[in-house]
Amino acid sequence: MDKKYTIKDIAKLAGVSKGTVDRVLHKRGKVSPLALQKVNEVLSVINYEPNLIARNLKNNKVYHICILLPDPKLDPYWLPCVKGIKDAIQEFKAYNLLIETFYFNPEKTKSFININETIIEKAPDAVLLAPLFHKETLEAIKKYDSLNIIVNTFNNQVESTSIKNFVGQDLFRSGRVAAKLLNTILNKGHIAIIHIDETYKNAIHMQEKERGFRNYFSEKEDPDYKITTLKLKSPNVEVNLKNFINENPDLSGVFITTSRAYQIAKTINEVKDKKIRIIGYDLIDENVSNLNLGIIDFLIHQNQKRQAYLGITYLVDHFLFHKETPEVTLLPIDIINSENADFYLE
Repeated sequence: MDKKYTIKDIAKLAGVSKGTVDRVLHKRGKVSPLALQKVNEVLSVINYEPNLIARNLKNNKVYHICILLPDPKLDPYWLPCVKGIKDAIQEFKAYNLLIETFYFNPEKTKSFININETIIEKAPDAVLLAPLFHKETLEAIKKYDSLNIIVNTFNNQVESTSIKNFVGQDLFRSGRVAAKLLNTILNKGHIAIIHIDETYKNAIHMQEKERGFRNYFSEKEDPDYKITTLKLKSPNVEVNLKNFINENPDLSGVFITTSRAYQIAKTINEVKDKKIRIIGYDLIDENVSNLNLGIIDFLIHQNQKRQAYLGITYLVDHFLFHKETPEVTLLPIDIINSENADFYLE
């Protein structure tokens, strides 16, 4: 129910005094068995959890939380985040919260900067953001911190003492997982680490994945592997990839550090003379289709829906229930193939 019930409302519904309701909610003082039964029946019907309500009924402040993430219409990777945000809003709708979502263009740093300025003008209590652009994120965090606005992040981790909580994966370990997968199905050959459409120097998530990937193979010290980094930009992704494949006939595997493995899979599938193994990220529709066709071998699931949901939940727990927020929440690195993909799809 959307209605926020007061002690007066509960007392009227139960046919008892406000003092009786207060004693039941706070578990103090004497209450007759009959009065206790009446109040608990009302609390049950209106789906109250007495221990939580008692705190919320005392607090009339409306906490304002702003969420900032890339526009899912421009990058479908972020669509599950919207569902996670909606789930959190539904769960906490009975409380004094205003949760707003803002989108920026994932290909334009100026869009990210402008949306942050818009949020600052609203003077929220907290911001939950996806730090796609590293340099601009650090600048935004400084501004929020100077205004005593809490900042939490999800999906990509940045180093800042002003961030209260991060939810996501260990991207270095994620890169190592991808490397081990390719090592298992290749045994030897030329591997390309492929970054698509982001400025590598300003994209920590790409750097960390590549660092972990290379770290795995550096520990093996195996001369049978050659590793190359390939940076591709639209609209020339397919053309430049085909040229790279033609120039490197020994290419046997690729690791794509973003959710756009399907773009690489499409071009590779047109190369009929040999099998090139593919490891990518995320369960967007095009990736899953290529996974089921056997073109993509494995996908690493980052569970972005859970990331957004937990990011909001930690802020709500902090404001309403005064719970301590963990500095880092790392989610499992799920390995998906054609046999188990259905279990992860909604």
